[in-house]
Amino acid sequence: MRGDRGTEILLPYQREWVADGSRQKISEKSRRVGISWAEALNSVLRAAPREGAVSTYYLSYNRDMTRQFIRDCAQWAERLEAACSAVTEEELLDGDRAVKAFRIDFASGAEICALPSEAYVLRSKKGRVVFDEAAFCRDFDGVIKAAQALLIWGGQLSVISTHNGEDSPFNALVRSVREGRDTSWSLHRTTFREAVAEGLYKRICLVNGTKWSARAEDEWVARIYGIYRDNAAEELDVIPSSGSARYFPRALLDSCARRHIPVIRWDFPDSFLYKGDFSKNAEITRRFRRDAEPLLPASRGLLFFGLDFARSGDLSVLWCLSQGDGETLDARFVLEIRNCPFREQEQAASLFLKAAKSRGALGGMAVDSRGNGQYLAENLSLDFPGAVEGVMETPAWYAEWFPKLKALMETEGFTVPDDLHIISDFSAVTLRNGSPHIPDARMRDRDGKNTRHGDGAASALLACYAVSVCAPSPPPVFAAAPQKKRRGFFGLL
Repeated sequence: MRGDRGTEILLPYQREWVADGSRQKISEKSRRVGISWAEALNSVLRAAPREGAVSTYYLSYNRDMTRQFIRDCAQWAERLEAACSAVTEEELLDGDRAVKAFRIDFASGAEICALPSEAYVLRSKKGRVVFDEAAFCRDFDGVIKAAQALLIWGGQLSVISTHNGEDSPFNALVRSVREGRDTSWSLHRTTFREAVAEGLYKRICLVNGTKWSARAEDEWVARIYGIYRDNAAEELDVIPSSGSARYFPRALLDSCARRHIPVIRWDFPDSFLYKGDFSKNAEITRRFRRDAEPLLPASRGLLFFGLDFARSGDLSVLWCLSQGDGETLDARFVLEIRNCPFREQEQAASLFLKAAKSRGALGGMAVDSRGNGQYLAENLSLDFPGAVEGVMETPAWYAEWFPKLKALMETEGFTVPDDLHIISDFSAVTLRNGSPHIPDARMRDRDGKNTRHGDGAASALLACYAVSVCAPSPPPVFAAAPQKKRRGFFGLL
C-alpha cells in the first residue's frame, strides 16, 4: 500500500500537516478547517502497512470528538481498502474511574484508539499520540508529559487546537516555539481565510453538490465571521483572546453539547402577516404538529419552557427542557422563530403548553417580559394560571441567574444542542464589571442578513428559571445532591 495514497484529495495545508514527519508538531488553527480529518487519514496510513505499522492514540476532552475521529478513521480505512476490524467500544478502568474508548484493530497488528484526554490512558502505550483541541484539556502539561514518554521508542506527538485564551498552557507552548525558545517542535498555523484561499469553500461546494462562485464564497465567509463576531479573532483568525471577557468557555459549552438535541427553525416571509387569521392559525398548527409535537414525550417527567421574545430583527427562541432523573436538566429541543406576528407567536406558545398539560407533563414557562413580551406573558399567564411567569431580564437578573446556569453546566447537569448558532449565543455572554450580561452587539444569523442577540442563551436561562419558580417542591434526592459528582439545579439555588 503506497504511503501517499489518499492524500491527493487533501487541501495544501492538510497535505503539509500529513507530510510533516517531525517527532513533535503543533497545529494552531481556525475551527472547522479539517486538520483532524486529515490526521485521521494520516493515522490510517501509519497503521495499515504490513511492515513498519505504527499505532495511534488520539486524545480529546470531548467524547463526541473521539467518536467522530474514530469514525473518520473507519471511513478512510474503507476507502483505502485497509484490512481492519470494525469500530469497537470498550471501557478503561483506572481505580474507581471508568472511561469509554473507541478502537480499530488492523491486520498489521497496529491499532487506532480514541481516548479521553487523561494522562493515565497512555500508560504502557507505544506509538503515535494525537492530542486534539489540547488547549481545552484540564491537564495539558500532564498529557504532554505522558505523551512525550512514547517518543523514547520512536513515536510521534501531534498537538492540534484552536486557541483558548492567551494565558493557556497551549498558547505558552506555541509562543515558546515561535520565539525560538523551544526548537524541538514543528509549528503549523492555519487561519480561516488561509484555508478558504487554499480551497476550503470549493471543497465544501464539491461535497454538497453546489456550484462555486467567488461571490458565494465571499458571502459565506462574511456569514461565518458574522456568526462568530466578537470571538472571530480567536476562533477563526488564530489570535488568542485575553480570556477574561467570555463568560462561558468554549470547552464548557462543548462538554455540554449533544448532537441528538434538535433545533427547529421557523422562518416566515413578510407576506405571512397579511394572510387571513384562519390561514395563519392553520400554518402554525401544521408546523407544530409536524416539527414539535413528536418531540414531546408521552410521559417522562415534567417539561419546562423558556421563551425569549422578539418580533423583528432578532429571534424568538423557545427552549424546552425536561427534569431528567431529578438531578439534571436536559434540553429536549430548541425552537427558533423568525418574523412571526404577535398573535401567532402566542398561538405557538399555547400549543406547547396545552400539549404538555394534556400529557400531565407541564412544569411551567418563563417568558421574557420586556417590551411587547409583557403582552405575551400576561395573556399566557391568564390562560395557564400558575404555569407561566413573566421575567424582566435586567442586568441584576442576569447577574443572579447566569452563575447558577454556569454552575449547573460545570457539574454536567445541563445539556445544549451541538449547533453552531446556539453555541454562538452562549459565547456572546460576557463579563462587565464582574457580572455576566448580553451586550447590545448583534451577531449575523445563518442567512447572513438577519441578526441574533444571545437569544438561545437567554431562552435557556429562562427555562432554568421556570424550573425554580414553577416546579413542585423538589423531592428529597436534592438534599443529598451537593455531595454527589452531578448536582441538581435545586442544589444550586
